[in-house]
Amino acid sequence: MAKSKTVFVCSECGNESSKWLGKCPACNSWNTFYEQKVVDSKNINTKLKENINNKPQKLNSYEAKETVRTSTGFGELDRVLGGGLVNGSLILLGGEPGIGKSTLILQICDKVKGEGKVLYVSGEESAEQIKLRADRLNINNEDILFLGETDIDIVNQAIIDINPKLVIIDSIQTMYSDEITAAAGSVSQVREITSQVMRVCKSRAITTIIIGHVTKEGNIAGPRVLEHMVDTVLYLEGERYFSYRILRGVKNRFGSTNEIGMFEMKEEGMCEILNPSDILISEREDNPAGSCIVSAMEGTRSILVELQALTTKTIYGFPRRTANGIDFNRLTLLIAVLEKKANLPLGNDDVYLNVVGGLKINEPAIDLGIMMVTASIFKNIPIPKDMVIMGEVGLTGEVRRINFIEKRLKEAEKLGFKTCIIPESNKKVLKENYKLDIIGVKNINEAMKKIGIK
Repeated sequence: MAKSKTVFVCSECGNESSKWLGKCPACNSWNTFYEQKVVDSKNINTKLKENINNKPQKLNSYEAKETVRTSTGFGELDRVLGGGLVNGSLILLGGEPGIGKSTLILQICDKVKGEGKVLYVSGEESAEQIKLRADRLNINNEDILFLGETDIDIVNQAIIDINPKLVIIDSIQTMYSDEITAAAGSVSQVREITSQVMRVCKSRAITTIIIGHVTKEGNIAGPRVLEHMVDTVLYLEGERYFSYRILRGVKNRFGSTNEIGMFEMKEEGMCEILNPSDILISEREDNPAGSCIVSAMEGTRSILVELQALTTKTIYGFPRRTANGIDFNRLTLLIAVLEKKANLPLGNDDVYLNVVGGLKINEPAIDLGIMMVTASIFKNIPIPKDMVIMGEVGLTGEVRRINFIEKRLKEAEKLGFKTCIIPESNKKVLKENYKLDIIGVKNINEAMKKIGIK
């Protein structure tokens, strides 16, 4: 059988070439050419004629079917997915090597016991390696079938023959198709294989989980269109040498995005952390300067986390700014506001800020906490241990309104905190009564006075 003709297309500008080029001559971009099959126009016309009876219909004439979900056995994962695995959905799971992707997937295969057959396709590990991990995790599901294969045609045929409830492909970068001349893991191979798997599994309502490698930047390797093709994109994050893992949903057609689930890696596998706030602040010392508790929203969940700051006199020509867990540019901006509006002379000090637990927080509601914990260590005045600080800060030093204030206050109340500093505009619209001393502030100077720093 003759192989399909291919061309190389620039992903930036669409320029075509008969061979691969390191630099695009049209837009001067580097390493942007990927291989693409040449589609025969005659075949397209034939398909158009065959489907000519398929005419547009009124949207109201279609009957929406109720989404059928299957529980994964993990409450944290079900919440991230929006309630469980949707039949026929295509899920992409990414994460760094050794972070625990294969461990989590194998546990899911065991917890769906009784729902139907599970086909585990691995192009990286042998059956003996998978069995050793399964024994360590006490996996005992007779319906798990293993296939060690990298040829996508054989994999698709096995899916058709077995018709499983769940398919696992570990990993998408190891699969290849004979129709593409490029090596396995290349842009064209990954895109074509995902397309084939999607057609086979969606036509049979088979839930599919694809494991993907990540790049140095933390993104899933392969073309960006891969994330657009699938229904759900999940990232498993965390430090390899620490036990906590964060499962983050960045795309979900069947639920809310930016939800997170927290797990702890133990000898018996991934274990759920049902109360992340309690874990993240459990090891806090009595009342140190340079430490405070802030409230962050991850999807629909409010999480209390500890911020730590350190300031020291610089020994370099210019002060250093180091941020771990927050945006570096945001930290430098807030330090500039502190210097200008609160008259804190930080120009000759190195400033280091850390989010305890390895979390990465991007929302602006922790701005006030960042500024107060920096002022606390600079003045060597501790912030009360039973206080939670929340609020967005503008360039003029004003404390601005934040969202989900009720959920944040309820989480603080549940964990036994006594005082909350919030924006004044949020305090005015509170409807419920809380067992908290709620202090509203309008600007950073007022917040510093309430805490006792100024």
